[in-house]
Amino acid sequence: MIMNLILYVRDQGLSRDFYAAALGLAPRLDVPGMTEFELGPGCVLGLMPEKGIMRLLPELPDPAGARGVPRAEVYLTVPDPAACHASALAAGARELSPLAARDWGHEAAYSLDRDGHVLAFARPL
Repeated sequence: MIMNLILYVRDQGLSRDFYAAALGLAPRLDVPGMTEFELGPGCVLGLMPEKGIMRLLPELPDPAGARGVPRAEVYLTVPDPAACHASALAAGARELSPLAARDWGHEAAYSLDRDGHVLAFARPL
């Protein structure tokens, strides 16, 4: 099984560049209408333009209408969440919460990407 998480983004190129810098990964696929990052075996993060999903499924509400409202959270468990969080901030993310111990047994840092998706980097305590 492969899990594909697809975020709807305003500008595919800007979001591609942001996630490449924030994740320290090159896209495995980058074509008009879809950019994909392989996060690990069987796990892919996709970026699809908002206009693309509206062409594919026009009966859905336009995701652009929710701009500024968090629409998804990408929670990544990584060896060095502080470094990953710093990379996201340097790439243009807005900090929501610095790295801190959380009551579910992780330390996690939270930011917001340019499309309003929450991005968290964490590791077990």
